[in-house]
Amino acid sequence: MTTFGDTAFWILTSLAGGRKHGYAILRDVESAAGSAPRVTTLYAGLERLEQQGLVRADGDEIVDGRARRYFVVTDAGLERLQHETAALEARTRAARAALGRATATSPRLTRTAGSWA
Repeated sequence: MTTFGDTAFWILTSLAGGRKHGYAILRDVESAAGSAPRVTTLYAGLERLEQQGLVRADGDEIVDGRARRYFVVTDAGLERLQHETAALEARTRAARAALGRATATSPRLTRTAGSWA
């Protein structure tokens, strides 16, 4: 399995919600991740995902004189997103357990208001 980066994860997450054009994906990523990738990074990610069979182009249209290409996630893309989500959850559980052990042995780490300080 190829290395899976944040941009790919967020693109698939966006497209799991349905067919979208590049700018709509960019807005979704910015909203979910807190920052948006550069446009060139987004389109390079879409191209890589398309080559891997995880997304596919799903038509073009002209809106206000500008071309929009739409994309959809494939079944393989949804499976990959499920796999990546499960892996993130496993890493999160492991990190929380390690932090819990660290607070028990280190007076410098204290948990306050739902975050680590």
